[in-house]
Amino acid sequence: MITAVDTSVLIDVFRNDPKFGARSAKALRQCMKEGRIVLCDVVWAELTAVFASRRALEEALKILSVELLPMEQRAASLAGEMWRRYRSRRGNRTRVIPDFLIAAHAQQQCDRLLTRDRGFCRDYFKKLRVIDPSA
Repeated sequence: MITAVDTSVLIDVFRNDPKFGARSAKALRQCMKEGRIVLCDVVWAELTAVFASRRALEEALKILSVELLPMEQRAASLAGEMWRRYRSRRGNRTRVIPDFLIAAHAQQQCDRLLTRDRGFCRDYFKKLRVIDPSA
């Protein structure tokens, strides 16, 4: 079982978020028991902005046994197609292309996505299995 993890869940854990930290950590631990935990290039970039250094990020991810699984062309293409659909439905740009890239990566290259953003995923990535620690 390969679980892709979204940025918000990892930030919940790393910052011990008072509202979501414990639930995100519990869901992450459960997913770890069931297989590999991966993140895509976009999540890596977003986390890099949060950590003081690349080394600090790499050490934190190593502790959690989270690995980078680079995005394939088919996932990037799906993200673009779903972004186009979103915009054609008059999406007001509250959603940005990174959200679509993360979900498309999970749908195309993983078995599921651990995220607190299940409504958006359900609307545009119907084949994606989503685990929401905030539910």
